[in-house]
Amino acid sequence: MHQPDTPALSVQALSKSYAEGRNRRTVLQDVSFDVAAGECVALVGRSGSGKSTLLNLLAGIDRPDAGEVRIMGQNVTTMGEPELTLLRRRHIGFIYQFFNLIPTLTVAENLALPLELNAMPAPTRRARITALLAKVGLAGRDGAFPDQLSGGEQQRVAIARAIIHDPALVLADEPTGNLDAQTGHRVLELLAHLFRDEGQTLILVTHSREVSAIADRTFAVDQGRLNADTEALSW
Repeated sequence: MHQPDTPALSVQALSKSYAEGRNRRTVLQDVSFDVAAGECVALVGRSGSGKSTLLNLLAGIDRPDAGEVRIMGQNVTTMGEPELTLLRRRHIGFIYQFFNLIPTLTVAENLALPLELNAMPAPTRRARITALLAKVGLAGRDGAFPDQLSGGEQQRVAIARAIIHDPALVLADEPTGNLDAQTGHRVLELLAHLFRDEGQTLILVTHSREVSAIADRTFAVDQGRLNADTEALSW
């Protein structure tokens, strides 16, 4: 059972390397940090710095060489695939750079999918979908298909899908990276507002100073290590 004083996310001495021919390339080395419930933390760094690898380790999509990840006190690194699937389904939301909406499903059906997987009754699902679409400025668009929406609208749906099942933790990988500057700014404002309002914990991977500015704390991922001094990073 998750206790109120337990960090929503705890990372301890996490390391990861990959084979490159006969050698191994270290991507992350001895990374440790805690994130409180309701906090937003940004991970910034250059392309290839290990940001996305760290996000995959947090979600249990990839396995570390050493160290551990705990979500709501549960050790992700020792879980088998069935346990990880349930953890992600119930307690983790994902926001991707390229939306990843299912093109053959309507907006409402895309949002209903995580609720159906968690066995939420149909009337409750409909009410949750209607309320959240209004919050993201897409009231009345529940019957539209993804290709009938603009890029900014699709990312609004993707954000709504990530939080609709009220997860403890949301992982966002370059959430405005596929949008033009003006649309990205509007989506960023929405993201900041929603997470303050909904109270979820957000881990945000980005290479943008503007995006990282919405976070409570920012860490630089540089040469496999986590550094609180983002001014030392070459943006």
